[in-house]
Amino acid sequence: MDNTRREFITAAAAVGTVMVGPVVAAGPQQEPTTPRFSTRPLRIGLATYSLWQFRNPDYHSVEKCIDLAAMWEFDSVDILQVQLERDDFPYLQQLKRRAFIQGLDLHGFSTHQTFLTADAAKRRTNVEHTIFCLEQAYALGIPSMRVQTGTWGTSKDFDDLMAHRGIEPTPAGRTDEEGYKWVIDCFEKCIPTAEKCGVTMGLENHWGLGRTPEGVLRVVEGVNSPWLRVTCDVGNFLEDPYDKLEAIARYATLVHAKTYYGGGLWYSLDLDYARIAAILRRHNYHGYVTLEFEGKEDPRTAVPKSLALLRNTLVIG
Repeated sequence: MDNTRREFITAAAAVGTVMVGPVVAAGPQQEPTTPRFSTRPLRIGLATYSLWQFRNPDYHSVEKCIDLAAMWEFDSVDILQVQLERDDFPYLQQLKRRAFIQGLDLHGFSTHQTFLTADAAKRRTNVEHTIFCLEQAYALGIPSMRVQTGTWGTSKDFDDLMAHRGIEPTPAGRTDEEGYKWVIDCFEKCIPTAEKCGVTMGLENHWGLGRTPEGVLRVVEGVNSPWLRVTCDVGNFLEDPYDKLEAIARYATLVHAKTYYGGGLWYSLDLDYARIAAILRRHNYHGYVTLEFEGKEDPRTAVPKSLALLRNTLVIG
């Protein structure tokens, strides 16, 4: 080994890093691509929300949801953050170990935040919460975290928001233009932690400023970072969903798929999953799909049926 190389490795080891191979100058980060002839099946995960649905105490335990996902032969699990019984890191390691023993990935972490508010202190608190969630996802080994803009809060409750098809008035004296600035600024504050933790935030098309594809794109492109992309929820565009899904699919790093057996909790959509698969295929999507069951049927029958539906129709190859 020549002296120059020996000196380089010695210096690198002194700071805890050894670099092997050619040193390449840093450049713009490029998104990975999957060859279009790939025939890998999409991996389908179960959202713990599918069982709990904010109302079913029998499925509040994330551990139980993990075990059922394994029994029903899902590939992975998407954990709803507010469903955690504790938020300390030893508990998270127990969940990670349980999923590993069951042969499951933990691929998604679904979180809530509200950046759409004129209250600067509230925005700051929500940024801090989102950063904490990114660190939780990192501790769980989860690479993707669902995020939202939040809503204006002018609806009485979520049922009222759904009764109005997700449309809500802006508060008196406020505008969406202000809202976009707040939301973009808040996500920008979260980017350094997302990059440090290796957790890609996925802005979901989910009410607030994310209710329309134009809103989703304005936020994602306004932040302009590979660490903020899109969680594409196929059931959250209530009218004419396919063109809207087409508009955001190029940024999708995670897909949420909904089913409504027994009738929807708030609404039902007759989704054409073969058509949705074609949209994902056009945009070369080969990532995870999370099942979010939003029906009233018993999950013990509805969730396995939903998995069979997705496996039979979301064929991307």
